[in-house]
Amino acid sequence: MTIEKTRLLDVRDLTIEVETRSGRAVVVDGIDLHVDRGETLGIVGESGCGKSLTMLSLMRLLPNKIRVARGSAVFEGRDLQTMSNADLRKVRGGDIGFVFQDPMTSLNPVMRIGDQICEPLRYHRGMKKDEARARAIELLTLVGIPGPEQRLQAYPHELSGGMRQRVMIAIGLACDPQLLIADEPTTALDVTIQAQIVDLVKTLRTRLGMSIVWITHDLALIAGLVDRVVVLYAGTVVEDAPVDALYGRPQHPYTRGLLASIPQINDQPTSRLSSIGGTPPEPGRRPKGCPFAPRCPLVTAVCHEQVPRLETLSDGGPHRVACFAVETVQEAA
Repeated sequence: MTIEKTRLLDVRDLTIEVETRSGRAVVVDGIDLHVDRGETLGIVGESGCGKSLTMLSLMRLLPNKIRVARGSAVFEGRDLQTMSNADLRKVRGGDIGFVFQDPMTSLNPVMRIGDQICEPLRYHRGMKKDEARARAIELLTLVGIPGPEQRLQAYPHELSGGMRQRVMIAIGLACDPQLLIADEPTTALDVTIQAQIVDLVKTLRTRLGMSIVWITHDLALIAGLVDRVVVLYAGTVVEDAPVDALYGRPQHPYTRGLLASIPQINDQPTSRLSSIGGTPPEPGRRPKGCPFAPRCPLVTAVCHEQVPRLETLSDGGPHRVACFAVETVQEAA
């Protein structure tokens, strides 16, 4: 029996612009993506491709001079882009939790850890001081921090990088969100701590039944973590597929290049890593056609003139790709 999935978040035609000296430049261009209930979605791509901006825009947390030009982000039937500030504050940190990229700069350096965990509990859940403290201890225990009662009195600089990241996850989980957005939560951590954080998130997802969006540039990291992967390039979605399909038969040349650049355990010690030639286009200097065309090994004339649409593969599966050379890629696979 097939279990029908229900949509939790549906983002349509999201376009983000930044103000520059020469005018407005598009940094995220017409992104379509969705998250189902109980699903873990991975969003991958090079630095600067729009991963973090896309998710920050949902919570209207974009930096100055960067704005959403058009698009919608429907969460549980309500558009986050048109929601009032008062209603959005109830969602932000309540129904949607956020784990930011750098805990050292995201945590308040002059507030104790306990106060930072208790703040959303008192605001969103109306807990009294003692109730919030008990819940904070429970959360620190949940994310694997030893001596949670003592840690409540610590300041961020008194904790290790792995501990700070666990505190950020505890804050994100404080109000039992339906959706947790984790923005490269393991970037600054060593591989041992990375593995611990990934295992922790997998355990929490199973235990709490929440949906997760995991933002990263590391395809190897999320292979065993997510259900589906969205690949971004220059602010556009170039491929969207279940994780097994993406790793087993990637369709877009950019995705294939990313996967080819991952070191393999059976590689010869003297072999060189594969790389993608060139650099991504700068905001405001996007090519007329496909943004990947200047770097693509399968480029044709049409790629320089038209932007490919994100379309489902002919086999009818849930695999979408934006590429004029899909048939060529399939033959090469």
